[in-house]
Amino acid sequence: MPRPSTLYRTCITWVAGVFATIVGALSVLVLAFVDPTSPRLEKVIRWWSRVWLEASGTHLTIEGAENIDANQSYVVVANHLSTLDIMVCFLAVPLPIRYLAKKELFRIPLLAQAMRAVGIIEVDREARSAIHTSVNRQAKELLEHKRSLIIYAEGTRPRDGVMKSFKKGAFTMAIGSQLPVLPLSIHGTYEAAAPGKPWFRGGPVTAIIDPAIPTKGLGPGDADALRSRVREIIAKRVSDLGGPVG
Repeated sequence: MPRPSTLYRTCITWVAGVFATIVGALSVLVLAFVDPTSPRLEKVIRWWSRVWLEASGTHLTIEGAENIDANQSYVVVANHLSTLDIMVCFLAVPLPIRYLAKKELFRIPLLAQAMRAVGIIEVDREARSAIHTSVNRQAKELLEHKRSLIIYAEGTRPRDGVMKSFKKGAFTMAIGSQLPVLPLSIHGTYEAAAPGKPWFRGGPVTAIIDPAIPTKGLGPGDADALRSRVREIIAKRVSDLGGPVG
């Protein structure tokens, strides 16, 4: 059983987070109906992210923001530790960014409609080969609207907090769209809210943005080398911050 302070923090987080999700979902549905590209959508998304982090007692430090070009779209590649990574990424990268979400989240009323309205990409992991066609189609539409896409290259949150190997899809997609890859390293969210557990403990979280890696001129055969390069950058950052790397 967690300590009373953790129980209190968890209750505060769930109440504030659910409230922010309902208000945020209603807001983006109205805004997207009027103008699907409205910059106000991003303000709502970042407000929603701040509520979750502040309520959970998570204190975010961002390094390397100068490496982001406000006029450029990216395929942002990050390690994955916790549900809080989504909120961290929305605040660390001040661009219109979207991510891949498992289809189970699209079964939640109101949240599902809001995610579709802002362009969150639905992923059905049981679709096997069809998943690539669906994700690529949705990603192409997203990038055509000058938005960036964040991909957690490990594919899922490791239950032990140890950074795992990266899957190839993010890098194939980046090369296919000829967009630069922006490495984003996250540390501390596993301790703040471990996957598979309902508790929120908060604490310091660091997000480091490294210079983007261009993909112009690269072909499908370069995806493995690009994957290795990006993982090496993120692994070193995570290790230097004290995180475990597999």
